[in-house]
Amino acid sequence: MNSGDRQALAAFLRHRREQLQPSDVGLVAGARRRAPGLRRDEVAVLAAISTDHYERIEQARGARPSAEVLGAIARALRLTLDERDHVHRLAGQAPPARHRSQGYADAGLMCVLDALAPHVPALITDDVSTVVAQNRLNVALLGPLAGERGLRRSFVYRWFTDPALRSRYAPEQHEQLGREYVADLRVTSGARPDDPDVRALVDALTAESAEFRRTWARQEVLPLRATRKVLHHPEVGRLELQCDVVVSPPSGQSLVLFRPQPGTGTAERLQLLGVVGVQDLAPAAGA
Repeated sequence: MNSGDRQALAAFLRHRREQLQPSDVGLVAGARRRAPGLRRDEVAVLAAISTDHYERIEQARGARPSAEVLGAIARALRLTLDERDHVHRLAGQAPPARHRSQGYADAGLMCVLDALAPHVPALITDDVSTVVAQNRLNVALLGPLAGERGLRRSFVYRWFTDPALRSRYAPEQHEQLGREYVADLRVTSGARPDDPDVRALVDALTAESAEFRRTWARQEVLPLRATRKVLHHPEVGRLELQCDVVVSPPSGQSLVLFRPQPGTGTAERLQLLGVVGVQDLAPAAGA
């Protein structure tokens, strides 16, 4: 590992920040700006770090940023995978494996996520269901998932260990959804049998959830591509949704769309959720 080039890293981040407009990342421009591009505090919010922390990185001051922070900044600035890897090298770190998100979200999927934000709840996950980005309507629907740490970043982990999240879904669907999530996880486990992150997730779920142990023992293998879900939201009521999964080949990450089922009143309730459910939410960067 080399020592990196903090000045070059600062210059690169500053240049990328100045090229972005608020509308490029799903923000409202607001009052007239004195400088081009995003403000540092806006990048910090999008990356879920403090403004002071981001300023220190862009000014080449302080401790070397962690891989997780670099991934979150790459997500906030809508960097490509190659640009993300470049940022890690400038920081003196080996780029993470392409299948490891570490806070990074595929730039192409982020563009779609931003475009969907006003009307369709959507989130981005990696292949172990780590939620790396949500639009604000998805945060209003499921709660903030992308900002979690450790195993709690994984939706499948939360499904089997977090009753509050699970309670939003219709009880009659719980068993079938659990089977779908586990069958999808087994696809990843088979593709990377020696990966420590995959192994840690499976081991933790095996230790903590009897339901997961029973479901894992079924040996079902099927990638998750589409499913129908019924949610009971505490503010807007019953939501009948078609969840479609769009996979990006370069990163292996998935965009999960929560489309309203026609004729159910769900579209109107999502419009209401867009008003009452996101009023107190900061910009968020959850299936």
